[in-house]
Amino acid sequence: MKPLLEILQNRKAAISNQEAMHAVITYLGLTEEERNLKMENGKNLILYRFRWAKTYLKKAGLIMTLDDSSFQLTQDGDEIDLTKIDKITNKILSQYPTYREFRARHKKLNFSHENDGELQDDKTPEEMIELASQQLHQSIKDELLDIIKMKSPKFFEQLVVDLLVAMGYGGSHQDAAQAIGKTNDGGIDGVISEDRLGLDKIYIQAKRWENTVGRPDIQQFKGALADQVAKKGVFITTSTFSKEAIESAKKSGIVLIDGDKLTSLMIEFGLGVQIERSFHLYKIDQDRFDDDAF
Repeated sequence: MKPLLEILQNRKAAISNQEAMHAVITYLGLTEEERNLKMENGKNLILYRFRWAKTYLKKAGLIMTLDDSSFQLTQDGDEIDLTKIDKITNKILSQYPTYREFRARHKKLNFSHENDGELQDDKTPEEMIELASQQLHQSIKDELLDIIKMKSPKFFEQLVVDLLVAMGYGGSHQDAAQAIGKTNDGGIDGVISEDRLGLDKIYIQAKRWENTVGRPDIQQFKGALADQVAKKGVFITTSTFSKEAIESAKKSGIVLIDGDKLTSLMIEFGLGVQIERSFHLYKIDQDRFDDDAF
């Protein structure tokens, strides 16, 4: 992380992922052999660490993504005095509110700040795998949400179609595609079949927003549902819902899907993600060693 920050501070301009990766390799003076080091799953080790460095620096607000392939330093990243820092640690990053918020979502992972983010020694190997898996899972969710927010509203509407069809709604993909984003009727963005026969309808509000969705937004959606004499509604957003909005939705039977739930569903139904690696945990088959079995 420190070499990447120093490179950006000296550059004073946006940089592509490819340029940044090459600059870090040059900065570290890596040999050809070191550049080509592979992890057990065959992925390039330096590239893997480069991506994680970007993730942590972004969560701290020290860098910002411009698009899918480039990023730049933020004001906070430019102001950090690297001459007084031996290396970038979790303790340093935790000075920034956005990183503390990011870490707060990992409280259940029980990482120790004293050993700079390593898993605690009192964990069993199985527990360590589970905790690391949860951290990777949350990181993928964060990355998915960042990508979605950079896309157009039309892309988001199509994403909603793909997700609902993957979940078994909408009948055919063609039917769902025709339903979403076509009505624009008083706060309703689309209508989709709950089953393949189209016996019941679900009315949808899909908003690619940054700000928290409040009670007035839910009330508007409720009014639109009432006009349609609709019984079922789903409000999907990339942001979050206020407590008032959640309470209002509960009273009306409206299902709320925020950014966190959205990305969880995407992972669950394999939308926009793919399995990079799987692990098999083995245990002794006691029946095989039972003397009575012979």
